[in-house]
Amino acid sequence: MNMLPSVEIETKPDPDCAVIWLHGLGVDGNDFVPIVDELGLDDELKIRFIFPHAPSIPVTVNCGYVMPAWFDIYAIDINRKIDTDGLLLSADAINLLIERELERGIASGKIVLAGFSQGGAVAYQSGLTYPAPLGGILAMSSYFATSDTISLHPANREIPISIQHGVSDTVVSEQLGQKSFEFLKQHEYRVEYRTYEMDHEVCPSQIADIGNWLRQVLF
Repeated sequence: MNMLPSVEIETKPDPDCAVIWLHGLGVDGNDFVPIVDELGLDDELKIRFIFPHAPSIPVTVNCGYVMPAWFDIYAIDINRKIDTDGLLLSADAINLLIERELERGIASGKIVLAGFSQGGAVAYQSGLTYPAPLGGILAMSSYFATSDTISLHPANREIPISIQHGVSDTVVSEQLGQKSFEFLKQHEYRVEYRTYEMDHEVCPSQIADIGNWLRQVLF
């Protein structure tokens, strides 16, 4: 498997932690690049932000139109039938990025996975099955697509998880965010749930919360 092309931003030279940030359907890694300057991170934090580009594939729900996607979406009801094979392939690709950060000298516990929409679904799969403890999982406007099939790895039983969702999300309903939260609570994960007055997007108060959360899990 080839390494995913990515945009990288380092807040300081010689970073000692990393955030691998997965975009949503139909865009690429550049979509969240501007958010780095808006997080209000402390000068002491030396973070490498990695924004990988998903491969372009035909997306069934969009009449087979080829666009960047971590896995296929078969229908408007995104949770009814899951492209599990495609999602697992993307999770493997994210694992390669984790391995590269380890080779660069970043400790596994200082690597955070963040994902928006279907990017969050991949972050759940990769982070909760990874065989070494990671720093955290951030799932934004997302859903736990593989909750019925995942084999949870004990290495990440203590991983901090933040779920953030818009109460008016018309693409991924807040109910799916709540369902993810309940699954993780039932399995005794360290998970928080935050909502915002927004649709399928990010908002300023959420960005501030992300910055605070990253300080907590990485500093």
